[in-house]
Amino acid sequence: MAIIDIKTKNTWSAKAKRTVTSLLPVDKSRKGKCSRCGACCKLPNPCPFLGIDDQGLSTCKVYWLRPLNCRKYPRTKSELITADTCGHSFDKTKD
Repeated sequence: MAIIDIKTKNTWSAKAKRTVTSLLPVDKSRKGKCSRCGACCKLPNPCPFLGIDDQGLSTCKVYWLRPLNCRKYPRTKSELITADTCGHSFDKTKD
Protein backbone atom coordinates (compact mmCIF):
# COMPACT_ATOMS: atom_id res chain seq x y z
CA MET A 1 0.00 0.00 0.00
CA ALA A 2 1.34 3.37 -0.92
CA ILE A 3 2.19 5.92 1.76
CA ILE A 4 -0.37 8.33 0.29
CA ASP A 5 -3.11 5.72 0.88
CA ILE A 6 -2.12 5.42 4.54
CA LYS A 7 -2.16 9.20 4.97
CA THR A 8 -5.62 9.45 3.40
CA LYS A 9 -7.05 6.64 5.53
CA ASN A 10 -5.15 7.52 8.72
CA THR A 11 -7.47 10.19 10.11
CA TRP A 12 -9.26 10.88 13.38
CA SER A 13 -12.61 10.12 11.73
CA ALA A 14 -11.24 6.76 10.54
CA LYS A 15 -10.08 6.01 14.09
CA ALA A 16 -13.52 6.96 15.43
CA LYS A 17 -15.12 4.61 12.90
CA ARG A 18 -12.75 1.78 13.90
CA THR A 19 -13.66 2.40 17.54
CA VAL A 20 -17.42 2.23 16.89
CA THR A 21 -17.20 -0.78 14.57
CA SER A 22 -14.94 -2.62 17.04
CA LEU A 23 -18.16 -3.83 18.65
CA LEU A 24 -18.74 -5.94 15.52
CA PRO A 25 -17.06 -9.34 15.03
CA VAL A 26 -13.74 -9.77 13.24
CA ASP A 27 -14.05 -10.86 9.60
CA LYS A 28 -13.72 -14.66 9.38
CA SER A 29 -11.25 -14.37 6.50
CA ARG A 30 -8.62 -12.66 8.72
CA LYS A 31 -5.43 -14.74 8.99
CA GLY A 32 -2.09 -14.38 10.74
CA LYS A 33 -1.10 -12.83 14.03
CA CYS A 34 0.32 -9.60 15.34
CA SER A 35 3.90 -9.03 14.18
CA ARG A 36 4.45 -6.44 16.93
CA CYS A 37 5.47 -3.84 14.37
CA GLY A 38 3.62 -1.08 16.26
CA ALA A 39 2.22 0.55 13.11
CA CYS A 40 -1.39 0.20 14.25
CA CYS A 41 -0.46 1.77 17.59
CA LYS A 42 0.43 4.97 15.74
CA LEU A 43 -2.97 5.46 14.03
CA PRO A 44 -3.43 8.43 13.74
CA ASN A 45 -0.80 9.31 16.37
CA PRO A 46 1.42 7.23 18.70
CA CYS A 47 -0.44 5.64 21.59
CA PRO A 48 0.87 6.76 25.01
CA PHE A 49 0.92 3.10 26.08
CA LEU A 50 3.15 1.96 23.21
CA GLY A 51 6.48 0.68 24.44
CA ILE A 52 9.49 -1.02 22.89
CA ASP A 53 10.98 -4.12 24.49
CA ASP A 54 14.64 -5.21 24.67
CA GLN A 55 14.36 -6.91 21.27
CA GLY A 56 13.07 -3.75 19.58
CA LEU A 57 9.52 -5.06 19.22
CA SER A 58 6.47 -2.99 20.05
CA THR A 59 4.70 -3.82 23.25
CA CYS A 60 1.53 -2.55 24.89
CA LYS A 61 1.94 -1.27 28.43
CA VAL A 62 -1.77 -1.91 29.13
CA TYR A 63 -2.14 -5.11 27.07
CA TRP A 64 -4.81 -6.73 29.28
CA LEU A 65 -6.84 -3.49 29.39
CA ARG A 66 -6.45 -2.34 25.79
CA PRO A 67 -9.60 -1.16 24.01
CA LEU A 68 -11.52 -3.31 21.54
CA ASN A 69 -10.30 -1.37 18.52
CA CYS A 70 -6.74 -2.34 19.52
CA ARG A 71 -7.67 -5.96 20.22
CA LYS A 72 -9.47 -6.39 16.91
CA TYR A 73 -7.29 -4.36 14.50
CA PRO A 74 -7.64 -5.02 11.62
CA ARG A 75 -11.24 -6.13 11.98
CA THR A 76 -11.91 -6.08 8.21
CA LYS A 77 -9.82 -5.93 5.05
CA SER A 78 -10.84 -2.30 4.50
CA GLU A 79 -9.45 -1.38 7.94
CA LEU A 80 -6.03 -2.88 7.19
CA ILE A 81 -4.08 0.29 6.40
CA THR A 82 -0.79 -1.04 7.77
CA ALA A 83 -0.57 -4.01 5.39
CA ASP A 84 3.14 -3.43 4.66
CA THR A 85 4.14 -4.36 8.21
CA CYS A 86 1.09 -6.01 9.82
CA GLY A 87 1.15 -9.74 10.48
CA HIS A 88 -2.55 -10.00 9.67
CA SER A 89 -3.95 -10.55 6.20
CA PHE A 90 -7.27 -11.53 4.71
CA ASP A 91 -7.97 -14.68 2.71
CA LYS A 92 -8.49 -13.48 -0.86
CA THR A 93 -10.75 -16.44 -1.68
CA LYS A 94 -13.34 -15.23 0.83
CA ASP A 95 -13.93 -11.75 -0.67
